[in-house]
Amino acid sequence: MFTCRKTYHDIPFAHRQHHHDGHCALIHGHNWSFTFTFACRESDPNGFVVDFGKLRYIKHWIEANLDHACLFNRDDPSVEKLLAAYGSFFKPYLVESCSSEGIAQHLFEVFDPQVRASTDGRAWILSVEVEEDRKNAATYHADLPKA
Repeated sequence: MFTCRKTYHDIPFAHRQHHHDGHCALIHGHNWSFTFTFACRESDPNGFVVDFGKLRYIKHWIEANLDHACLFNRDDPSVEKLLAAYGSFFKPYLVESCSSEGIAQHLFEVFDPQVRASTDGRAWILSVEVEEDRKNAATYHADLPKA
């Protein structure tokens, strides 16, 4: 198996962990980085796992959905009130879990099908690592596809 990685650095957005019993329950922001590890069993005619120049759809999606956004868990009971009162002041984005772990899984679920489609199933995402301010990181690993 071949692998390669692509990292998108310094994406500013906020989140709120409403289940947390400390300061993480408050809306707060980080500069995030995402590292995608791609894999394949056979490289393309250029010898690449994926052509980095053809991954612009990932960058565009990140800019459109996460850059300067505020992430909330779907079950956050305050989201409706916040959107009604302050929705014009931030760009909300809802996920199952806005923890680093949850964001890594969400990004995997968004992009793995796109990578598979764009490579006719030849390549896939093996893992997604999410860093908060380059201090903390979490990784979601895919199950290895069967041969």
